[in-house]
Amino acid sequence: MISWLDARSQNGRWHLRIDDIDRPRAVPGASDAILRALDCFGLSWDGPVVRQSQREQAYEEAATRLQSDGHAFPCGCSRKDVMTAGQAGWEGPVYPGTCRNGLPAGRKAQALRLRAAQRHWTLVDRCLGPLGFDLHWLGGDFVIRRADGFFAYQLATVVDDIGLGVTDVVRGIDLLGSAPRQVQLYQSLKRTAPRYLHHPVVIADNHLKLAKSSGATPVHCRDAGACLARVLTAIGVPGIEAGFAASGASAVGELLQHARSHWHSRLLPAGPIPEALLRVNGIS
Repeated sequence: MISWLDARSQNGRWHLRIDDIDRPRAVPGASDAILRALDCFGLSWDGPVVRQSQREQAYEEAATRLQSDGHAFPCGCSRKDVMTAGQAGWEGPVYPGTCRNGLPAGRKAQALRLRAAQRHWTLVDRCLGPLGFDLHWLGGDFVIRRADGFFAYQLATVVDDIGLGVTDVVRGIDLLGSAPRQVQLYQSLKRTAPRYLHHPVVIADNHLKLAKSSGATPVHCRDAGACLARVLTAIGVPGIEAGFAASGASAVGELLQHARSHWHSRLLPAGPIPEALLRVNGIS
């Protein structure tokens, strides 16, 4: 909702991409459910739906270019190797650089890593303001193609955003640590990074992010107007009155039109959004 409003309130384009590059984790029918939910809540998109599972050639070309330019290198370390030899970082073990200058004797290339050529990064987030990152403690040289042959989220996302001409990335604060990695990729590919806006996420009663990984129930289309009204209020859109909280397509259209003309990123809440704020007649 936040990313859609950010684009539409500035007469921008909003693209829809299905991040199904990690095929072993893809759930049959999940993408269709996403499309139905977006349609139910009136969140229309521009252009065709992009599916990462159909973009492997573009990722392969980018990976080949990065390696030929010296920005990426083959790595023969397993996860266990990294955990054993690496220091504890902010999001897991820090890669110790074992294969950075060539594969050690007896090691066979498994993954492909990008060199963390620049350790310290700064950027101005449109929601959080000026930020500083230490890419070393975020893991150092990071994987862009996994040992199983699948491309990693960081590379796929950057290549797709470049292909779509994305100027603004709007996503949850739980992905904040991806920003310096992706900016490093943009720099290595000689492209300009987009602007970033990392917004608060919804948390459940157990203080975990509301997500399928924590057992959250899926979004339902019933009483869409009432649910949408509560969501817009929770993210700071002013003037959502009780009369808006009706069901049906007309209520959804009125709500979105109102939100487009009244929303600004400075209205976002400063902290996490409790799940309780989104409950309407048992719907969350």
